[in-house]
Amino acid sequence: MGMIQCNEICKAFGPKVALDHVTVDIPKGQIFGLLGPNGAGKTTLIRIINRITIPNAGEVLFDGRPITQEDVQRIGYLPEERGLYRKMEVGDQAMYLAQLKGMSQRDAQAELKQWFVRFGIQDWWKKKVEELSKGMAQKVQFITTVVHKPSLMILDEPFSGFDPVNAELIRKEILRLKDEGATIILSTHNMESVEELCDSIALINKSKLVISGGVDEIRHRYGNNNIELVYTGETALEAALGCFAVLSDVNNAGRHTAVLSLEAGVKPNQALQAVLEQDVNINSFRELIPRMNDIFIKLVTEA
Repeated sequence: MGMIQCNEICKAFGPKVALDHVTVDIPKGQIFGLLGPNGAGKTTLIRIINRITIPNAGEVLFDGRPITQEDVQRIGYLPEERGLYRKMEVGDQAMYLAQLKGMSQRDAQAELKQWFVRFGIQDWWKKKVEELSKGMAQKVQFITTVVHKPSLMILDEPFSGFDPVNAELIRKEILRLKDEGATIILSTHNMESVEELCDSIALINKSKLVISGGVDEIRHRYGNNNIELVYTGETALEAALGCFAVLSDVNNAGRHTAVLSLEAGVKPNQALQAVLEQDVNINSFRELIPRMNDIFIKLVTEA
């Protein structure tokens, strides 16, 4: 059973349908990617999970029972629309938000100090929020999202506005939090991050659920059974009848890069055996699995 189960969620704002019978199961202890183009309904679903918005129909279960306001205290939510009180000092702002989530003043200060040291921002405690750059402010907001050790974290575009160094810092922290047992919903347009971080995903488009499942399983499902072979030899590779066809074979100074299309039911190791029977030296042999970015574009464009 998942940490969060969204069953047949429907939500409309007047004539505009935001979610149309969307069912999503978010496994406990995983990083779950919530994907979709702008306006697909992702933010509406996140707000329903957080009880900011109430669905017109359907239900959200938290650990197998209807979610309550008390459960929301166990959620850390980083919205895409960032916002801190600009005139407050950073330390006071962080303390205020931590205590809103039920932390005592002593625990909040101890945990925040540790996070500030980990992020190398211990000198910011007395700075005004308005003195921070956008990236600096986002570091503070990430910390205030996770400092109370929520069992569920919802991160909406957490890498937006970060340079590569700080984006990598946030990626490492997300993985560390997962290793410590947190369940994380990651809403992002960065498909590279999805492949690197997410265990499973759901894709929403035009208010409907398009696909859900494990990232590796989905990538293999949308593969076209092609193999890339790099080899050296005097002659070009020949198709092995009943095993594979040669879609392309590019010769660069005697080093060939070929793409093979496997026949239905043929396993990659069978194709490799057929290649070995030809007079070539194999340098590399790998299955061509589509990137999540290509699958995302294919599914959204077809819809």
